[in-house]
Amino acid sequence: MFKNAIVRIPGSNFAEGLTSVELGAPSYDKVLQQHSRYCEALRECGLTITTLDADLNHPDSTFVEDTAVLTPRGAILTRPGARSREGEVVAMRQTILRFFPMALEIEAPGTVDGGDICEADYHFFLGLSQRTNEEGCRQLAAHLAGQGYASSVVDVRAMTGILHLKSGISYIGNNTLVVMEEMAENDLFRNYEIIRVPVEESYAANCVRVNDRVLVAAGYPKLTAELAERGFNPFLLEMSEFQKMDGGLSCLSLRF
Repeated sequence: MFKNAIVRIPGSNFAEGLTSVELGAPSYDKVLQQHSRYCEALRECGLTITTLDADLNHPDSTFVEDTAVLTPRGAILTRPGARSREGEVVAMRQTILRFFPMALEIEAPGTVDGGDICEADYHFFLGLSQRTNEEGCRQLAAHLAGQGYASSVVDVRAMTGILHLKSGISYIGNNTLVVMEEMAENDLFRNYEIIRVPVEESYAANCVRVNDRVLVAAGYPKLTAELAERGFNPFLLEMSEFQKMDGGLSCLSLRF
């Protein structure tokens, strides 16, 4: 059960951040509205929210998930793969240390984006991507092993449709993974129940289990219906403006 979440208000320069998609520029008013509703949803799921001010030095900084990997056994600060985002970890450090007695770190030349890390109970899937490199995976695996967790590496570098591992896979409890069709046959997932996300709904693969609910991007009826049929109690949220900047539901908070 999660008790807390850290979020950061999107800055007025949010549209100046990094993106690999061509869906148009986000509307800042809608960005704020969707972010506010997201925070309300976390509260409705029982979480206490720590809200950080906008960081205009880092347009992508509302995607706080990329700055750390938080487990019940400790905190690990990442080292984002995009140079423009490195300062986001420095800005997050003191907030994380309010909740954790210490924080391990990923060090150069390793890079890790939190969006590449999928926690499945006591096992972690580490995405080897354009942002998370082999040395970053090695360091993170060692840190996690020191906390008693196993891990395996999922190479997504050849997948042009996603930026991070968790753009295409989510663990929602009950030994169940939500996986986009392109990744669903990966042998690393063979011991899990799989909910396949059809190609036309791939964006919705980034969903988030928060206590008794599963946050899901609105507008993807097939996945929403299957989650409901399996008893996962979906909670729909509009994410259109964050999708324009490669962002998903998991990206917008650190939950612990």
